[in-house]
Amino acid sequence: MDENRYNSTGLTARTKTVKLLFKRSELLYDIKNYAYVEGDVMQVNTEHDRHQVQDIGETGNIDRVTKVLDLAYAESVEALFPYTKQDVEQVTEMDNMPSVVYDEEPSDEGGDEVFTNEKPEETKSQDYEIQLLVPDAYSKTTVTLLVRYIHEYMVCRVLADWMSITNPPSAPKWKEKEQEMLEAMKEAVNFRTKRVRRTQTPF
Repeated sequence: MDENRYNSTGLTARTKTVKLLFKRSELLYDIKNYAYVEGDVMQVNTEHDRHQVQDIGETGNIDRVTKVLDLAYAESVEALFPYTKQDVEQVTEMDNMPSVVYDEEPSDEGGDEVFTNEKPEETKSQDYEIQLLVPDAYSKTTVTLLVRYIHEYMVCRVLADWMSITNPPSAPKWKEKEQEMLEAMKEAVNFRTKRVRRTQTPF
């Protein structure tokens, strides 16, 4: 990442790079657990309604989860601008393929998914990574807090979408949590970027 990217924003150039890694397996673990609890406590007419909520990680459904996780990831990167700013090249090509490509066939070793690269010539990560160019005195504790907020945002983003399909009355609750995490994320990334002016006092 080029530190000169700050010239267009009016911010002082930063030299420290922070990489935030979000394990897809950990995101899916929380998403599946929350969906299971949501289905377990909901009032239903039939067990089919309950399973519709709880089966978020099943074959076919996981495709929707992946698409929304990709969207939540892109939204997180954009929300952290300008610390995540990436200049567009002279010629830039993008496609609508998922960031994570996987095989839905069961694995001999067990587990929920088997991850594969659909395009062998391109190495696709199984996880989500965000790079920040931060102020020189940025606090590690702030980075830790930021990671927690982004993780929760991505999880809530998926659940809000899934509940809007399978259990609409519950969707606003997750949408509210999603927005809370988004605002907290924006606030946290800027928390240590301003100088603190100490007033002189004899006491």
